[in-house]
Amino acid sequence: MRAVWRVLVRDFFGPRIPERATVVDVGAGPCLFINEVRAARRIAVDASPALAEAAGSGVEPIVDDDLDLPGIPDAAADTVFMSNFLEHLASPAELLRALAAARRVLKPGGELLVLQPNFRLCPRRYFDFVDHSLAVTDRGLVEGLRATGFEVVELRVRFLPFTSKSRLPKWPWAVSLYLKLRPLQWLLGGQTFVRARVRG
Repeated sequence: MRAVWRVLVRDFFGPRIPERATVVDVGAGPCLFINEVRAARRIAVDASPALAEAAGSGVEPIVDDDLDLPGIPDAAADTVFMSNFLEHLASPAELLRALAAARRVLKPGGELLVLQPNFRLCPRRYFDFVDHSLAVTDRGLVEGLRATGFEVVELRVRFLPFTSKSRLPKWPWAVSLYLKLRPLQWLLGGQTFVRARVRG
């Protein structure tokens, strides 16, 4: 999976992140994203005590399960990233709380990047994972972003496959090719990507 994320960051997410940015990865897990990012400052937030071991050189780990992100000051980040995170929350109120926290820690004009399994695209498989508790769709996510002070600047309803356990090839060259072929994403995508900017 590290090789896959190396390509995803290099070819897709990286170009959407300023070189001198402070980047916060919320729900960083094994740090597959944040370890690959090139930025002036990289912060990983997760509830897992194993976060410090997963964080690469130069990544600042914050072990915390508080959705309000108390360890990060107001307007400290240029980019906040959330991948496969919101579906683990308990309620729509918690989703709005997480988005509002991202809004608080972002600088004016800062951006939130969300990669999210989409219940509307894969309703029969969405709850095959025991830790999926909240049904999130692209439409609901966009509504939540607008309600918490964001404007959506990029939306790919069908982007990556629903799960990394899919049978699609995971060779780096195949991932790079997939990112270039939008028709393939429209056919196979079960995860949605949203890039939203702090409004005003």
